[in-house]
Amino acid sequence: MSRHFAFDPKLDFAIERFIDAPPRLVWEALTTPEHLKEWYMPRPWGRVVRAELDPRPGGIFSIDIAVGDGPAISNLGCFLDAVPMARLVWTSMLFPGYRPAVFDDIPITAIVTMEPVGTGTRYVFTALHRNEGDLEQNKASGFYQGTEIAVDQFVQHVLAMK
Repeated sequence: MSRHFAFDPKLDFAIERFIDAPPRLVWEALTTPEHLKEWYMPRPWGRVVRAELDPRPGGIFSIDIAVGDGPAISNLGCFLDAVPMARLVWTSMLFPGYRPAVFDDIPITAIVTMEPVGTGTRYVFTALHRNEGDLEQNKASGFYQGTEIAVDQFVQHVLAMK
């Protein structure tokens, strides 16, 4: 796990997988809107109807999600760090260009790290929260469960790209 931050189990959760594919494919599936639309939202829950990604510090992270036949809900954030095939960091606490965000949801900062292991990639998704209450509320809302489903979908999508 990357040590560019301090993981605190009282505030954060991490999901780790080994993906039997090179970091190049993992990075492509993570940063290309067409690929992201295929795995980001747990399929039983909804779908991504629009995605815009500019994976560079200050770049846009924008995903519109629809649940059932409901309207699309926008999720807007900002990339903080992007090291191709190694690390991608974004937050919902800032809008693109590092503008302070306005939101009514629980903010997170997401850190994805990738490292080559044999013929595959060790992939770790970490969600950082402001406090224990936010983490517990996110777990109770299904965010953790949904993220696990999305990561499993991500792994299957990357394997299908081989």
